[in-house]
Amino acid sequence: MINSHPLPVRSSTRRHALLALACAFVLSLVAIPALQAADKPLPVTATFEKVASTEGTPFVLHLKNDSKDTLKLSGKVLLSVVNHAMDKARAVPEQSVEAGKVMTVTGLSGDDKVIVSAAGFAPLEVKVPFKL
Repeated sequence: MINSHPLPVRSSTRRHALLALACAFVLSLVAIPALQAADKPLPVTATFEKVASTEGTPFVLHLKNDSKDTLKLSGKVLLSVVNHAMDKARAVPEQSVEAGKVMTVTGLSGDDKVIVSAAGFAPLEVKVPFKL
């Protein structure tokens, strides 16, 4: 004969389940403000300029601060072409960019990706074009 009653659940199992549920709830409350802050787009305008160069890196990225506050921008360049001895990324050192001012990133090649970040904003990712 098949027993149609489910197995009894121990009280310690219930306690563990309630504790796990409570932890998940608390973590979700903590994570929501952090996600909302990071959802704001980075208030910069990105433009590219092609420059004359003998080194084969003819592009410069200009990042204009469109906000009313000074931004501390930093980032990295993910190189489109690397050889085995090179790093695949190049760091962009942190710079304070005043409202209305421009930060430049030099030495870029076509198809490089530049990821720029600032505290409290979602990172901005731009791809260097092959042609302007």
